[in-house]
Amino acid sequence: MGGEAPEPRRLTRALSIGGGGGGWVPDEMLQLVLGFVEDPRDREAASLVCRRWHRVDALSRKHVTVPFCYAVSPARLLARFPRLESLAVKGKPRAAMYGLIPDDWGAYARPWVTELAAPFECLKALHLRRMVVTDDDLAELIRARGHMLQELKLDKCTGFSTDGLRLVARSCSSLRTLFLEECQINDKGSEWIRDLAVNCPVLATLNFHMTELEVMPVDLELLAKSCKSLISLKIGDCDLSDLIGFFQSATSLEEFAGGTFNGQGELTKYGDVKFPSRICSLGLTFMGASEMPIIFPFAAILKKLDLQYTFLTTEDHCQLIAKCPNLLVLAVRNVIGDRGLGVVADTCKKLQRLRIERGDDEGGVQEEQGGVSQVGLTAIAVGCRELEYIAAYVSDITNGALESIGTFCKKLYDFRLVLLDREERITDLPLDNGVRALLRGCTMLRRFALYLRPGGLSDAGLGYIGQCSGNIQYMLLGNVGETDDGLISFALGCVNLRKLELRSCCFSERALALAILSMPSLRYVWVQGYKASQTGRDLMLMARPFWNIEFTPPSSQNAGRLIEDGEPCVDSHAQILAYGSLAGKRLDCPQSVVTLYPA
Repeated sequence: MGGEAPEPRRLTRALSIGGGGGGWVPDEMLQLVLGFVEDPRDREAASLVCRRWHRVDALSRKHVTVPFCYAVSPARLLARFPRLESLAVKGKPRAAMYGLIPDDWGAYARPWVTELAAPFECLKALHLRRMVVTDDDLAELIRARGHMLQELKLDKCTGFSTDGLRLVARSCSSLRTLFLEECQINDKGSEWIRDLAVNCPVLATLNFHMTELEVMPVDLELLAKSCKSLISLKIGDCDLSDLIGFFQSATSLEEFAGGTFNGQGELTKYGDVKFPSRICSLGLTFMGASEMPIIFPFAAILKKLDLQYTFLTTEDHCQLIAKCPNLLVLAVRNVIGDRGLGVVADTCKKLQRLRIERGDDEGGVQEEQGGVSQVGLTAIAVGCRELEYIAAYVSDITNGALESIGTFCKKLYDFRLVLLDREERITDLPLDNGVRALLRGCTMLRRFALYLRPGGLSDAGLGYIGQCSGNIQYMLLGNVGETDDGLISFALGCVNLRKLELRSCCFSERALALAILSMPSLRYVWVQGYKASQTGRDLMLMARPFWNIEFTPPSSQNAGRLIEDGEPCVDSHAQILAYGSLAGKRLDCPQSVVTLYPA
């Protein structure tokens, strides 16, 4: 106060995490800070700050997902992250699920298992997806890691038998999760489930849904009695009337899927089936209208319902879903129809995930009122505003329906739409303006798939996707665009796109190569059905260090065929797979695949 001179203001740096300038933060504190960084891309960016951050990230990283098994060598990855507790590795391209990839294509688990079997003390969880896993692989893994393995997920894998599962069951006493859904497994008996019950008392999740493995009800009952923490079970074919004892013993069970109704229409056969009181997730197989009432007593508390493998009609869907106001996840076939989706929109205000699979292409009795169109999707958009995921096969669609999704579904993270070819005429094509409105409105989108029919999206619409998808990291497009110019316009806007799949498009090899070069974040691209040459020569335009290019030539029947303007025809057999790799040229390509680069 008075005549005192004010003290000078000082701007100082009180603390520096990086180690330059101010105080020094111990590695332990830096590890704690990085522990709150969950996005792998953010962790990657943090590791580039300085050598110290790189080292601390390496020693503190607990989980890594390898998006493609040939992108890095197992030895290099495990040397980079020596203290991993959880590892996920993805193998064959997604197209393998639709029979577009040969069985001998590759994606063998052996190199990964060999490295994991070396001194690697921290690993507790392993997830392999679309890979070839043998019984010998499982044996080697179990010998080294079995004593501490808590989670083993083999997702859509092939090559092993129930003998390998017996090794897992006998040796992994700490196992909490065993996931085998949609694996092709050689069934040599159900003893492995009995071994699980005896040796794995902390088992909480068991999933062998869609595997065709046979199971004895008495073994499942033993599992329920021994594994008191069992909260999720998904099985194959086993009549529900034989599981009464299992359900009585599985008092902690919250999720069940599978089972069958072999006595359809026998009203008394399933009258004694009572699900555990905590059940909140259900997916029953071959259920018809007569069996549907067994769900009614607890329908109001269900959070997840899978009706993809039932015999329900449109009316049955309406009746059942009207009793399920608390659903968060719903999976159905398009037999649900627009009327059924209207009931979903009116009833399921909390719905977060909706999957509508295609039904019987021939059309069955239960599909007489089926078929999903813009009417049903518009109702869903208006009524279910908490949706984060939509995947739908539709018979018809309009720009207005897509605009409604962009207007109301602000939390949408993943959107996938397939336009079926059942109807001769589609109401409103091209879908340029609707796609643009959806992408502009759904700013949280990170995954986007659009598989249309010829004429479904013009070059302008393809350009709109590029302009409005700056945050999207994965994209699948089919039957889109008209010329190479549309593809180039699309590519210039996709600054963050990391994975791209294209099918049945009219683009040339040269345009594809130039488009790929224009997407700076792209790490993986798969293309099937394009204007292919016999040698893939123009694909070499995108050759560069750490970038592998693999080419499946056109079919021999199309050799030399030309369209009117002298360019190659669109060949459905030809494929391109290009991906970033620190492992160099892969050595296990089948004869049907040509490695263009590195040569």
